[in-house]
Amino acid sequence: MDVQIVKGDITKVQADAIVNAANSSLLGGGGVDGAIHRAAGKQLLEECKRLRETTLKDGLPSGQAVATEGYNLPAKWVIHTVGPVFAKKTDRSDILASCYRESLRVADEIGAKSVAFPAISAGIYGWPMDNATEIAVRTVREADTSVETVIFVPFSDDAEEMFHEALGR
Repeated sequence: MDVQIVKGDITKVQADAIVNAANSSLLGGGGVDGAIHRAAGKQLLEECKRLRETTLKDGLPSGQAVATEGYNLPAKWVIHTVGPVFAKKTDRSDILASCYRESLRVADEIGAKSVAFPAISAGIYGWPMDNATEIAVRTVREADTSVETVIFVPFSDDAEEMFHEALGR
C-alpha cells in the first residue's frame, strides 16, 4: 500500500473516498465534518438523514463507519466514522484504531482503491496529535485491505510534521 501525506483541505483531495471525522448524528458539525458537508452540498445531509431514519436510528457508534455518496466533492464517496473523545483516565485507542480499520473495510466494500483520512479525534475531540497520528499510521499499515493508496490530509504544519514522524517509525 502506498501511504502519502498531503497537507491541505480534504474536501479538495482527489481520492475515490474521503473519510469524515463525523459526530454520531451524521448531520454535520464543526471542523472537517462541517467542511465536508458544506463542500458536498445539501444532498449529503439528505442522505445522512435517510440513514438516521432507517439503519442508524440511534446514530453511528464510535469506531464504526458508513459510506455515502460524495455529491459535489471530487471524491466519489464519503466514509463517515465517529472517533472517540480523548480521556486521560480511559484508554480509548482501540476505538480510534477501529475508526481507521472500519473505514478501510467500508472502502473495500464500495470498491474504493484510494482513501484520504483526516487526523480522526485530533481536533475538537482533544486527542493529542502525536498519539493520534501514530495510531493512524500503525493501524493503516497493519490493515488487511485492498485499498492501494492511503492519503493522510493534515491541515496544519504541526500535524503534517507528526504524520511524517509517525510514517518514519
